[in-house]
Amino acid sequence: MPGKGVHGPLAGVRVVELAGIGPGPFAAMLLADLGADVVRVDRPGGGGLAINPEYDVTNRNKRSVVVDLKADEGPARVLDLVERADVLIEGYRPGVAERLGVGPDACHARNPKLVYGRMTGWGQEGPLAQRAGHDIAYIAITGTLGMIGNPDEPPAVPANLVGDYAGGSLYLIVGILAALHHAREHGTGQVVDAAIVDGAAHLSTMIHGMLAAGGWQDRRGANLLDGGCPFYGTYETADGGYMAVGPLEQQFYDEFTALLGLADTAPARKDLARWGELREAVAARFKDRTRDEWTAVFQDSDACVAPVLSLREAPAHPHLAARGTFTDHGGITQPAPAPRFSATPARIHSGPAQPGADTADVARDWDVPALTPASPRVTTEEDH
Repeated sequence: MPGKGVHGPLAGVRVVELAGIGPGPFAAMLLADLGADVVRVDRPGGGGLAINPEYDVTNRNKRSVVVDLKADEGPARVLDLVERADVLIEGYRPGVAERLGVGPDACHARNPKLVYGRMTGWGQEGPLAQRAGHDIAYIAITGTLGMIGNPDEPPAVPANLVGDYAGGSLYLIVGILAALHHAREHGTGQVVDAAIVDGAAHLSTMIHGMLAAGGWQDRRGANLLDGGCPFYGTYETADGGYMAVGPLEQQFYDEFTALLGLADTAPARKDLARWGELREAVAARFKDRTRDEWTAVFQDSDACVAPVLSLREAPAHPHLAARGTFTDHGGITQPAPAPRFSATPARIHSGPAQPGADTADVARDWDVPALTPASPRVTTEEDH
């Protein structure tokens, strides 16, 4: 970004983000964190996220212009940006970008090297492609949601982390970076169809292998990694807190039971018939002390035990504080950019982009003077 002091492994990469909510903005934030010049094309009247834009940190490190894609000149303004971009990200329902005049064909006619990233829940085709949906529905049909939770309770909802962000944003980013490499090697862009259902299913690859081998039961709370195992789960402490326990390997388990005070009395861990008895013994011990007391007991060990912290507590954890896993920017505590790079470190250089605030700068830096003359009119939000 000329004269902006922006660094990172993607410095020099230009990205157009057509404003949306959920996984698209998070994916664009990740590219921006890594140094890309991300221009978010906001709609007149704002988007659909019920949060003050000043606090929407998924728009950090970006710049914003406002373009009315329903106005006669709107698509042309976006295509002017596309002509100068390396990547475009959109999260509309299938066919909407085409109807607006900024679909893949129109964009590639202006810029054959463009990587056109499409972020949806259901994908670009299939019986549900035109249906509305959210994270919970996408992970529901992939079997992912059904894996999570206690066996005698409804499936536990993992916020929107597994679908929107893990199965959606991160797979979109993998696709964009791979396609960007291909475009630079071969001179041709392409469309990346990132569907949350595909990504969420892909995340369960190892589990499907275990299922086929007979090493995983197709029900909640009955397996090694889903809380069914008494030495891989969470336990309540005397003060109502929780400790996370995961000493899967024998040497770690031995240290765990010694520090817990059960080394001589715990049932054999390989005796599945006594797992219920083992769970009760572990649970009883954890109820004897508070979360902080147990944290002190295990903190210098290889027992694979950690306190379960809240969102507000996490930044103060000594390890995360030492690493700078969280940072404060503009008065907002938030996760720092990740991952880390030895030669091209990423950082937060600007707070959440405010709709339209960067129009003049982008018009100059990207040489798109037509961005500035007219004030956009307010229109209804395009369905997506």
